[in-house]
Amino acid sequence: MATEKLWMDSIEACYQTDFKATVSSIKEEKLVLDRTLFYPLGGGQNWDLGTLTWDGGESEIIEVRGRDEITHLLENTKNLQKGNEVNGNIDWQRRHAHMRMHTAQHLVSGIVYEMFHGTRTVGNQIHHDRSRIDFNPIRFEDEMLQRVVSQVNQTIDSSLGVECCVMTRKEINKLMPPERTNMDLLPASVNELRVVKIGDGLDLCPCAGTHVRNLSEIGHIRILGKKSKGKGTHRISYTLDGLGDEL
Repeated sequence: MATEKLWMDSIEACYQTDFKATVSSIKEEKLVLDRTLFYPLGGGQNWDLGTLTWDGGESEIIEVRGRDEITHLLENTKNLQKGNEVNGNIDWQRRHAHMRMHTAQHLVSGIVYEMFHGTRTVGNQIHHDRSRIDFNPIRFEDEMLQRVVSQVNQTIDSSLGVECCVMTRKEINKLMPPERTNMDLLPASVNELRVVKIGDGLDLCPCAGTHVRNLSEIGHIRILGKKSKGKGTHRISYTLDGLGDEL
């Protein structure tokens, strides 16, 4: 049975930190719930952490994985059985960092695409302290990255709103080229997708990740480095104001 993904309902749902759920299955320290706020590893974004409590027990979340059925790896499952009710609590500091980082990734990817003649995002990894994006075909010079950072931070300062909704493939392709949204890489059988929209047409991208409600929450971006990955692919790593200050 698929797990109900509570963060998917709206951008506002990404801000929720507490929920109740029922244990669907349990095997050793691996737990499946009927519903969850914990984001699993996927789409380049790392998983949420937090705690689960129940009658007679409590545990930290170690890892969250899965697509339809979400598995939570716990430190312990003492006194926990199938059918029990649990209370979940999200590590908000980590969650909000991921929300900021992921929204920034959408913004950077869209601006690089427009600024450098359709350069595509071909990979990304979102973490709470630093993140990275792979672009192709391009080789970034320092001056190019300075232009990107300037445009990204200027756009962040515009305080545009961010929202999500469900759209069909046809509706998405009417608004954005399929190579920009990577729609051309999705199976043809996938017709309806959750999309994240920035402002009135600034960016639109299919995504199941967690995001902030306004660009002003992101804070300014800072480039940490660039690296060639071969075959025309260049990777940039970045952090945000207040994140990764020890780097």
